Amino acid sequence: MRIFRYLSGDVLSHTAAVALVLFLVVFSGRFINYLAEAATGDVAADILLPVMFFKLPSFFELILPLSLYIGILLSFGRLYADSEMVVLRACGMSPGRLATLLMPVTLVISLVVAAMSLQLAPAGSARAQQLLEDPRTMEGLGTLTEGRFKKQRGGQLVTYAEKVDEHGVMHNVFIVERDDLSTNPLTVTHAQRGEIVLHENSSRRYLELREGTRYRGKTGSSEYEAVAFARYGELIPEPKGGLRARVKSDAVPTADLLKSSSAKNRATLYWRISLPLLVPIIALIAIALSKTDARRGRYARLGLALLVFLAYFIALTQSRSFVESGGGWWALAASHLTFAALALVLLQWETISKGGRRGMGRG
Repeated sequence: MRIFRYLSGDVLSHTAAVALVLFLVVFSGRFINYLAEAATGDVAADILLPVMFFKLPSFFELILPLSLYIGILLSFGRLYADSEMVVLRACGMSPGRLATLLMPVTLVISLVVAAMSLQLAPAGSARAQQLLEDPRTMEGLGTLTEGRFKKQRGGQLVTYAEKVDEHGVMHNVFIVERDDLSTNPLTVTHAQRGEIVLHENSSRRYLELREGTRYRGKTGSSEYEAVAFARYGELIPEPKGGLRARVKSDAVPTADLLKSSSAKNRATLYWRISLPLLVPIIALIAIALSKTDARRGRYARLGLALLVFLAYFIALTQSRSFVESGGGWWALAASHLTFAALALVLLQWETISKGGRRGMGRG
């Protein structure tokens, strides 16, 4: 029991430290990307922190497995480097026994990851999606600052609204858009009113203008095309891979994925199930690859171990893409089984190698 508490406490302390560092790196990196989208007018700046808060489970469902993996490597590497593991091995503590002692910690983290991937992360993404689809928080063509000209898309688009009421309806709206600098066509749109509408089926955003006129022509030319309209809708472009697009794909509840026959939804479901299955397998790999000695130091195999984790993660992502393209679920299962077999071989490598040497000696 004392050995269990000692090993578990040391692994958990290293895991928590690594998780904190990874969280700060991931959070700051994502926040910088989101700020870039806010700077270009794709999302409203004042909802970035709430969206980041709701996305925390999505961050930790990937951070926790990697943190446990590195935590075991650092913890056991220290035990090997300080010769503490030599004493434990002399007392009959085999790699299999070490894996058994760490199994409760591994299962707890696996259950936490399962709760995040299957329930908390989709729920948080759904809340973030509600914020992003709220007309009062939408940017781009949608939200115009009352009484001020707003330049977007590097000066290619200039918008103005004389008044924006409490319901988000814009009054006396002007939009000036330059399509191409080489031919220099200019489009000027004036409307009495305008507001954001959300298409129910596609969840795409449109700026709907009412009772206005649209003028199009070249600068310096007297030939302009004028079209009057009672209602005119313009699609608000979504940046490829942007925050809003990423949130939509993550916000589908797991219960809905279970009922769906879509290849993309099935791939998302299998991916969410894969994350908790990843935890015990990488824990076994970490235990096997943490072996070192005082001369080589605790970080001797850290680089190799990270390459193995990277290979595992790439195999899972490629399998997910295969399932999205119409392939079977067996691709993800094969990835897990391959690395589970690798973990067992690495864990029993000493026994396997000794048996091989004995066989060669008899021969």
